[in-house]
Amino acid sequence: MPRTTPLRESENPRHSALVRLTHWITTAAFFALLLTGIEIVISHPRFYWGETGNVNMAPLVNLHIPSSRGTVPTGYRVLPDQNGWSRYLHFEAAWVLVLTGLLYLGASLWNGHLRNHLLPPRGHRTWRAYRDVIAKYLRRRPPSEESGANGYNVMQRTAYLIVIFVLFPLIIWTGLAQSPALVSAYPFLASALGGRQSARTLHFLVSGAILLFVLTHIAMVIHAGFRSHVRAMITGHADTPAPTQPAHPSVAPLPEQP
Repeated sequence: MPRTTPLRESENPRHSALVRLTHWITTAAFFALLLTGIEIVISHPRFYWGETGNVNMAPLVNLHIPSSRGTVPTGYRVLPDQNGWSRYLHFEAAWVLVLTGLLYLGASLWNGHLRNHLLPPRGHRTWRAYRDVIAKYLRRRPPSEESGANGYNVMQRTAYLIVIFVLFPLIIWTGLAQSPALVSAYPFLASALGGRQSARTLHFLVSGAILLFVLTHIAMVIHAGFRSHVRAMITGHADTPAPTQPAHPSVAPLPEQP
């Protein structure tokens, strides 16, 4: 019969209050952006490259899904148009995400979270370190368990840094480049990307990359222990194995008989 290891709450917090707060605000904003973004895409499920794009032009990417606009011929039934409120909520959720991200980045630079917990240690910046982590994942052994209770392995740290410093800036830039008011004031926002339609296409592709990261993140949390990790992100403390007790109390040796 398998034995279960008793768990206890760790004494040191796994996540700071700021990390937990910004994590859940980001989660709510992301799902609002995801749902409203899907509705915006449904209004015109075609993507072009350049400054202009319409149904008379050959699209770069054509999603074969129903549209909420009768002017977009898709071959499917026209869906109810929810584009208006979706755009308003999309913009508001985007600003919430931007301000939360700036707060997280500023605090992480100030308190050393970025340097201590996200930047890979000098000795782990090698191909061998990445290869070893991938091999352990393939053998269904969570590498984080070997790097300490509060540590991220080199793959996790690299993924977080790519999201923070590559995908998030790109998603903000390509979103701003679709604003007619901003582009009229700062034309380089769209021209540097090849035009407003190019910005829309890149915005869609970067959104897909972020969605892939989120799905992978959720899968890894489930793999490593969903209850413990979600609890740590809510309370700050994770469950750790309790120290093992000896099966029998130690017995002092009897004195030798004369």
